[in-house]
Amino acid sequence: IMPIYSSDSDDHPRPSQKPLGHQRPLHDILGRGKFADVLLWKNKKLSLGILIGVTAIWFLFEVAEYHFVTLLCHLILAAMIIIFIWSNLADLIQRDPPNVYSFQLSEAGCRYLHRKIDKLLSMIYYVSSGNDWRLLFGAIAFLWMLSVLGNYVSSWNLLYFAFVCIETLPALYERYENQVDHLAGKSRRGAKKLYKKFDSEVLDKIPRGPRLE
Repeated sequence: IMPIYSSDSDDHPRPSQKPLGHQRPLHDILGRGKFADVLLWKNKKLSLGILIGVTAIWFLFEVAEYHFVTLLCHLILAAMIIIFIWSNLADLIQRDPPNVYSFQLSEAGCRYLHRKIDKLLSMIYYVSSGNDWRLLFGAIAFLWMLSVLGNYVSSWNLLYFAFVCIETLPALYERYENQVDHLAGKSRRGAKKLYKKFDSEVLDKIPRGPRLE
């Protein structure tokens, strides 16, 4: 029998609530495409391959102290040598040389990237305009903590940590969704109490000018 929680309870969210703000499956929210499959590890070989590749890049830059320009030049040289050998020995190995058009970005991919950049800029403008005080203070606190963290952690370590979180946390959330929603609900109610206290003791005491109609 499923327990029934009252609306006044601060310890448990209602069973129908989604504290993280979504009702659809996580795979649908992420777009259902290859990107969603990678983040949710639906294609385990591809997800593992990307994780290993990014880990290798992080190892070269952070541990082996490889320079970016040197690595880029070596990768281009290796690609040129492989294409040269492949093109000249295509008849011998009975394999067609790579098609140059396969390396070009598609128009749909460029449009998708452009839409994401526009959406990010619009979100930054919306937050900065002060339409949502909670969102504004949350963004300021997050950026401040990130700047403090950047003083103690190198950029490559920070980027690698962010990538590992992006590729692993959605899959872990999908697996332990109920437990995470329960903890998120408790944290959200606690944050609301703190904000109400901050609003009544600080924000309400800030003098405001007359509204123009």
